[in-house]
Amino acid sequence: MEKTSKIYQTYVSILKKELVPAMGCTEPVAIAYCAAKARDVLGFRPKQVEIYASGNIIKNVKSVIVPNSGGRKGLETAAALGILYGDADRQLQVISQVSQEQMESLGEKMTEMSYKVKHLESDHVLDMKLVLKGAGQEASVQIQDTHTNIVRIEKDGVLLYENDKSAPDQEDELDYDLLTVEEIYNFANEAELSDVKELLLRQMECNVRIAEVGLKERYGAGIGKVIACRGDDARTQAVAYAAAASDARMGGCELPVVINSGSGNQGITASLPVIVYARYFRKSEEELLRALLVSNLVTLHLKSGIGRLSAYCGVVSAGVGAGAGIAYLLTKDRRVIEHEIVNAVAITSGMICDGAKPSCAAKIVMAVEAGILGFEMYEKGNQFYAGDGLVSKGVENTIHNISELGRDGMRETDKKIIQMMT
Repeated sequence: MEKTSKIYQTYVSILKKELVPAMGCTEPVAIAYCAAKARDVLGFRPKQVEIYASGNIIKNVKSVIVPNSGGRKGLETAAALGILYGDADRQLQVISQVSQEQMESLGEKMTEMSYKVKHLESDHVLDMKLVLKGAGQEASVQIQDTHTNIVRIEKDGVLLYENDKSAPDQEDELDYDLLTVEEIYNFANEAELSDVKELLLRQMECNVRIAEVGLKERYGAGIGKVIACRGDDARTQAVAYAAAASDARMGGCELPVVINSGSGNQGITASLPVIVYARYFRKSEEELLRALLVSNLVTLHLKSGIGRLSAYCGVVSAGVGAGAGIAYLLTKDRRVIEHEIVNAVAITSGMICDGAKPSCAAKIVMAVEAGILGFEMYEKGNQFYAGDGLVSKGVENTIHNISELGRDGMRETDKKIIQMMT
């Protein structure tokens, strides 16, 4: 694969765009970012805060602890942290610099503002708008589609910024349709590691660190600790590390995670099992980095067809990606990777997303187990065939079916989940 080719350059750009650090669950952090940006536009701390959020934002903020909040949850907490102490220039690490003193004062400072939360009816699954008012002035900021994609800024009724819909945005410039399993495999084999090494080393450092904290300290339901007690083999520890990192992240740990497809849980799931397997089987750094290219890009390939947020649990795609990375690490065989993907999505394609919360760690367990099982099945000469449920002939056709299910088929399911939760 030529470095100058469109596919090569697109893959590198996608990885640079997607593998970024974020502290805390990305939906409440996006609310905090939006709020901090609106405060900057207003120019002072408001008295009134209006939060308009699409159903999937509400779903994913409702039950997760916001980092640096003293254990608090909710849209109001996320918005208040962004307004009071956020640094909008840090984007998804907007609340990473909150001091202990500021955290302790949060409860009192929150009472100095009033809050109104409304469900934002929108054609965009990811949609939020913060309106801040005070001293006869107001400012609003709206984010859509991706967690930092500001589409509109207003102050006192004057439009300050709006996306030019006639010009392609960053998402459109990067053609995710170029992602195929065959080309991902070729890219992993031939990529100049200097183009991606810094991204992948940061992913390894951040995600391993939060996993180790999750295994030592008490967070969430402690799923990672439960799994870790089962044994020291690669499979058990791969699952335990991924679950423990989610335990810590969902439990409000202040450490950053390198995300994938806009999700920390997906970044955790796509990377940690591959890292554990590489350590266990004493693979070289180069072998690990190339395997991480497979796991990350397969995850992105699956998720790009489904969308950022859906009723289809995102860690399913990341678990499939992890299995693909492990298959590459241990076999370097494209056929094995393709069959792992088909086998794994056939196992877990029914898992729903009912919001960010402690049980996400348990869903990660199921997703990683399915990814590894899909690989081990084919190693033993077993596989699912076209006509077995959503499985079609050819890996890309099966991925297309799963994408259509998650994006279109589960739209009404998503609405029902949000209705039940709210």
